[in-house]
Amino acid sequence: MARPRMGVAVLTMGTRPDELRALLDAVAGQDEPAARIVVVGNGTGSLPELPEGVIGVELPENRGVSGGRNVAIEALREYGDVDVVVDLDDDGLLVDTDVLRRLGDLYEADPTLGIVSFRIADETGETQRRHVPRLGAKDPLVGGEVTTFLGGGHGLSMPMLDQVGDWPEDFFFTHEETDLAWRALDADWKVVYAPELLLQHPKTSPARHAVYYRMTARNRVWLAKRNLPVLLVPVYLGVWTLLTLARTRSVPGLAAWFAGFAEGVRRPCGPRRPMRWSTVARMTRLGRPPII
Repeated sequence: MARPRMGVAVLTMGTRPDELRALLDAVAGQDEPAARIVVVGNGTGSLPELPEGVIGVELPENRGVSGGRNVAIEALREYGDVDVVVDLDDDGLLVDTDVLRRLGDLYEADPTLGIVSFRIADETGETQRRHVPRLGAKDPLVGGEVTTFLGGGHGLSMPMLDQVGDWPEDFFFTHEETDLAWRALDADWKVVYAPELLLQHPKTSPARHAVYYRMTARNRVWLAKRNLPVLLVPVYLGVWTLLTLARTRSVPGLAAWFAGFAEGVRRPCGPRRPMRWSTVARMTRLGRPPII
């Protein structure tokens, strides 16, 4: 295939102007430049001053991770000169200058490559266990095909997005990566974890967000309702209910989780397109059957 053209997308709420500028400077310092760079202000009111050539899009309200990233995709799609969307967290940093070039090499070598997940590590080089997108994997430096990816830093094939659709906007945040990855796998695209592509990112916990417990439960129900064969829906949700009961020590957190679970059952979640059983088998071979 022809050399893929990179479009970088950064979502911000305007609370990290220094980190955002450092990231944009790092993107500008890549040895293979991006074709386009877009920054979406997710309910920020007004964006800080952006470097020359960076496209700014200001949203009047916070549309969540999914909604904001869909706006970025549409902005890049309109130009018609982007083959790979590179999403980066606004508090992340590309410490190497060859990330976009090496990402381009991966896509150029394999036209079936849909999603590439970066490795995320803090300033000491440590990668949190939850940032290794493989069950039971302890070594963050081992890459390969996987069944989900990391939201903080990744590449998305634009032809893949055109085929399977963009982010599930109603999710707002949590599990939107898995929803997109499952749809990509079911359409025979590859999802790859490439630890040589590093995004430096502060160590965080997803539970820092006040609505984390509710949304993670609601969206897990939606994930199952939208994507799984009917026989696997109760299995998947049953396994995750047991895991949540075993792992969660916060009584208010558990109450919010079950409220979110009920919300997910009651509310619609967009079109249902259950994956093929051959996709279930493929995910199982990759080490993560869609029941956990």
